[in-house]
Amino acid sequence: MTGETLILAALILPMLTMAGIYLTGKMPDVREGVTLVGAALLFLVAVLLTATVVSGEPAEYVLGTVVPGLDLAFKLEPLGAMFALVASGLWIVNSFYSIGYMRGNKERHQTRFYMCFAIALMGAMGVAMASNLFTLFVFYEVLTLSTFPLVAHKGDATSLRGGRIYLMTLLATSIGLFLVAIIWTATLAGSMDFVPGGLLAGVEGVTPVIASALLILFAFGIGKAALMPVHFWLPNAMVAPTPVSALLHAVAVVKAGVFTMAKVGIYVFGIDLLADTPARDFVLFMACFTIVVASLVALTKDDLKARLAYSTVGQLAYVTAGVMLANEAGMMGGALQIPAHAFGKMTLFMCAGAIYVATGKKAISEMRGLGRRMPWVFAAFLIGSLSIIGIPPLAGGWPKVLLMLGAADSGDSYVAWVLIISSLLNIAYLLPISILALMPPRGTPEPAPYKRPEGAPVLAVAAPVFTAVGTLVLFFFMGELYDFLLPAIGGQP
Repeated sequence: MTGETLILAALILPMLTMAGIYLTGKMPDVREGVTLVGAALLFLVAVLLTATVVSGEPAEYVLGTVVPGLDLAFKLEPLGAMFALVASGLWIVNSFYSIGYMRGNKERHQTRFYMCFAIALMGAMGVAMASNLFTLFVFYEVLTLSTFPLVAHKGDATSLRGGRIYLMTLLATSIGLFLVAIIWTATLAGSMDFVPGGLLAGVEGVTPVIASALLILFAFGIGKAALMPVHFWLPNAMVAPTPVSALLHAVAVVKAGVFTMAKVGIYVFGIDLLADTPARDFVLFMACFTIVVASLVALTKDDLKARLAYSTVGQLAYVTAGVMLANEAGMMGGALQIPAHAFGKMTLFMCAGAIYVATGKKAISEMRGLGRRMPWVFAAFLIGSLSIIGIPPLAGGWPKVLLMLGAADSGDSYVAWVLIISSLLNIAYLLPISILALMPPRGTPEPAPYKRPEGAPVLAVAAPVFTAVGTLVLFFFMGELYDFLLPAIGGQP
C-alpha cells in the first residue's frame, strides 16, 4: 500500500467502523465484533504508517484545498507516528474492556457510545498525521465534538453539567486563544506548515515580545493539555463511563493536547527560538505549579476517579515542562511521557471501573481489604501506580530521568525538585489505595458482598492486567523509542 492510501485508510477506517456499528446496533455481539475488527485494522494501518517513517520516506497526502494556501494536508513524522500507535493500539484494549464494563454495568445507549468512540479515534489519527496547523486544528475540534456525547453519556443532570463544562472550556480555549495563535503565526510566517527547526525561526518580525505572546496563546489555548488554570474541564469530565476516562481522558483527548504542545514547540518555534523566548520561563513555571498543585488536590479526593483525574492534570504538565526546557533531554522526556503515562493511567482508570462494576464503590475509604476479593485488579493498580510514580523497571521511570537531565542542562534546577516532590506526592495519593486493599490492617472487616454477584467481568479485569504488563514491557523498549523520536527534534540516534 502507498503512503497516500495508508493515510486515507487511517481516516476512513474509523468512519466505516462507525457505520458498521450503527447498522449492527440491534445485534450487540456483531456490533462489538465490528468495533474490535475496526480497532485492529486501524492499529495495523498505524504500524504500516510507522514503517514509512522508519524507511525514511514518510507517508504524506493532501486531502484537499479549502482556499488557496489552506490545505487539509497530512505527513507523518516520528512524534505523530508514536501518538498514532498509542491511540490505535490502546483502542483495541479499551474495546475489549468496554464490552465487559458496559454489559456488566448495564449501560444504556451502547451503540451511540461505540459510534462516538470511532469518530474520536478518527480525530486522534488526524491530529497525529497533520502536516500543518490548520489540519491539526480541524481534527483537534473533531475530537472535542465527538467526545462530548461520551462525557454526557448517562444523560443525568450531573453528566450534562460535566459535558457542558467540558465542551465550553475546550471550545473557548481553542477558538479564543489557539485559533488566534494559529492565524497570527500564519500572518507572520506566511505559512501554517510544520517545519523542522521551527516555522517561526528566523522569521523577520518575530521579536521576543511577539514570540512570548504567541507562546502564551498556544500554551493556554491548547486546553486539552490541561495546564492550570484551564484544567477544570478534566475533573468534570470524570462523570463519563470509565471506558471513556480510560481511553479518551488518559490517552486520546489529553494526549492530543500535550502532543499538540510538543508539535508547536518543535515545529512552530523550534528549540533555539523557544529557548530565547522570555515567556518560556513563565510557561515552565506554570507547568511546575500545575504538577504540584494538582497532586496536592488529588490527595484530598476520596472519590477514586476524581483522584485519578487530578493526578492526570499533574502528569500531563510533565510534557509541557519538558517542551519548555527547550533542549534535547527535556523534550525527549516530555515525548516519552506520552506513552508511559498512557499505559500507566489507563491501567488505573480501568481498575477503578472494574471495582465499580463489581462493588458499586467509588470511595477509596471503602476499599480497604477489597484486594482479598479482587487481587488481580489491585495488583494491576499497584503496578500502574508504581509506573506513574516513576519506579524502574516500569515505563514511567525514563521520562522523569530525562526531564531531570533536561532541567540540569537548561539551568532550571528547580524543575528537578518539583519532579522529586511530585513523585513523593504520587506515592502518598496512589500507593495506599492498593496496599490497604491487598494488605489491610488487622481487624479490617471483610468487604461487603459484590453488587454484581459474579464480580467484575473477565474482560474488565484482563484489560488492566494487560496494560499493567505493558508498562513493564515498554520500559525495555524506551531506548529504541528514544532513537526513533530523536530526529524529530533535530538529533541523531
